[in-house]
Amino acid sequence: MAGESRGGQQVVPRPGVWQLGPPAPWPAEPHDGRRCDPLASVANLVEALADRAVSTPLIPAFDGARNSAVLVLLADGPGGAEVLLTKRSMHLRHHRGEISFPGGRMDAGETPLETAIREADEEVGLSAELVTPVCELDHLNTVVSRSYIVPQVAICAGRPLLAPASVEVDRVWWQPLGELLEAPTYRAEVWGAPPTDRLLHFFELPGETIWGATAHMLVDLLTTVLQPRHR
Repeated sequence: MAGESRGGQQVVPRPGVWQLGPPAPWPAEPHDGRRCDPLASVANLVEALADRAVSTPLIPAFDGARNSAVLVLLADGPGGAEVLLTKRSMHLRHHRGEISFPGGRMDAGETPLETAIREADEEVGLSAELVTPVCELDHLNTVVSRSYIVPQVAICAGRPLLAPASVEVDRVWWQPLGELLEAPTYRAEVWGAPPTDRLLHFFELPGETIWGATAHMLVDLLTTVLQPRHR
């Protein structure tokens, strides 16, 4: 993506009323109060996530919600911890061209973890044997798709070269988490007017924009691991 404009060609359907939101929710000096940089390695990330639950009950905020799960897969890269991301096909009816985690609807009888791992296999060819579960992030209700999403955080043995294994996926890559903290990358927006306004998060990378539910879950992950914990 070198040389590409920040944000790329992603179309963001902003409403007529919106404004810039607050600054990044993590500390300006993310290592303050920590013995080490939590993004420097997967081991550090796992330590920082030690207080997060492994599994919590499914409690959708509205009737008829579609239970879903995604895999927030972490691996060590050349510059520190990285997360696996996919770009959805431009041929899809919904969420075309958007950046997401591997995941999808839960089948009857499945746990969120089983769903996340199955979908990762179907979308990018990830072998279940390489995946070690760590914890869950906060569950997320989405208004437009009426989905109830359970983010499953896991680590990956090695850093396998993965590729699209489904027509739903155009691109797969490992995104360094540290790059998401760079000054021009993150911003927040407030869409709509009170009392129905809502906060949205954006990460503008060279050639791509991460926003929506995926950005929300990344903010949850980064905020959790970057908060100072004095010992």
